[in-house]
Amino acid sequence: MDEQIVKREIAGAVAIVTIDRPPVNALNRSVIHQLGDIVDQIAADDTVRAVVLRGAGPKAFVAGADIAEFPHLTVDTAESLSRRGQDLTVRIQTMPKPWIAAVHGFALGGGCELALACDFRVAGESARFGQPEINLGIIPGYGGTQRLARLVGASRAKYLCFTGEQITAQEAYRIGLADAVVPDDQLQESAIALAQKLAVKAPVALGMIKRAIDDGLQKELGSGLDLEACLFGEVFGTQDRLEGVQAFREKRAPRFTGR
Repeated sequence: MDEQIVKREIAGAVAIVTIDRPPVNALNRSVIHQLGDIVDQIAADDTVRAVVLRGAGPKAFVAGADIAEFPHLTVDTAESLSRRGQDLTVRIQTMPKPWIAAVHGFALGGGCELALACDFRVAGESARFGQPEINLGIIPGYGGTQRLARLVGASRAKYLCFTGEQITAQEAYRIGLADAVVPDDQLQESAIALAQKLAVKAPVALGMIKRAIDDGLQKELGSGLDLEACLFGEVFGTQDRLEGVQAFREKRAPRFTGR
């Protein structure tokens, strides 16, 4: 049995997922497989309402894919590897629960792509983001060319992918790649605080907002508005809507159940 590299702990309604593969938490087949299993567990666990994803150790969130696996890849096996990584990032991105990447040190290549799949990226001051695949004569394969362009614009995405340059946490924040920058010693606390803030919101409505924004970005405006209207109607059939309205009228905090 493979060593458990990806670990999950539960703090109230928040799951903290840690990739622990020294020295730099490189993504190999075992990490992708184990993280995929944990993604499935979290998706099925109604008690978990928000997720923090982090890397263990002082050096990296995730420094990238494990290049040791590359020499024996063929055209076909390389495409399969890309699709496995893409499947993982799509499952994170499309999960109705919010994911927050707590990024310190290196978030390069597949590590940057993993962070991009999350809803938010809280960066420690030591964070360095980049897509350096061009320096190996290859391209990003876990969604980097697509999500990065959608997040920071085509020109900035091309520059990062064409040059392979690393950028600081502050530059990532400036261009919209990071959502916040905090001192490294406050990173986990800050990411968990954001997760806790989201965990008390109405889970069904939160998931619908996530779907409306992410799916709507792939549509023209009219179709996006149609999607929003459908979801707006659907959410009115939930118990959480009744609870939210009642709590507002009674001037108290709502107690959402996800139903």
